[in-house]
Amino acid sequence: MPSQENKIISIENLWLSYTDKSVLEDINLDIFEGDFLLVSGPNGGGKTSLLRTILGLQKPTRGNIYFFEKGEQVSSLDIGYLPQKNSIDSKFPITVEEVVASGLMGKSAKRPQSVLKREIDYMLDLMGITSLREKPIGVLSGGQLQRTLFGRALISHPEMLILDEPSSYIDRQFEGRMVEILRELSSRGTTIMMVSHEIEPFITLSNRNLYIDHTLGDR
Repeated sequence: MPSQENKIISIENLWLSYTDKSVLEDINLDIFEGDFLLVSGPNGGGKTSLLRTILGLQKPTRGNIYFFEKGEQVSSLDIGYLPQKNSIDSKFPITVEEVVASGLMGKSAKRPQSVLKREIDYMLDLMGITSLREKPIGVLSGGQLQRTLFGRALISHPEMLILDEPSSYIDRQFEGRMVEILRELSSRGTTIMMVSHEIEPFITLSNRNLYIDHTLGDR
């Protein structure tokens, strides 16, 4: 049952504009620990902009976003992020293993190398990309890159996951695996916020379905 104690994000009167165009208009939303929010809406309706604003990648024109842990306001949360594939520079000289391992940045200094290697090996296997570990991301298919980015988002076991069109480019077989991975994470209490134009595979996982077309409503 939602309560102030398990609220982790509060978005209040949030507006986002580019020059004279409003992208988000007076968004108010509370997110609670263990929520699985499925967000849909038309292209250009502000879905990705809302995710990026929560992540601090865009500054709102007006309004505020507050983060909480155990009822106390904090400056940020531990959030894993899967961006849209088209936001990634595939020419950047980095391997699949390095991309996945980058999800541990900031935590790696606290763990022995042997533990980090086991975690990376496990995530590569979970994503089905072990054979690609030394490949530069520029040679990957869209689906392979999506699996790599998904592994990066998951490897640190974040308290919240933000996923932007996670099933884009992947095949139906891995989509089924993704659904099961998210089901398991949700059952353990991970908060998940997902934008998807294909809501059908994930609708059974969500407890809240939102619709954004510049303003926010329930689907």
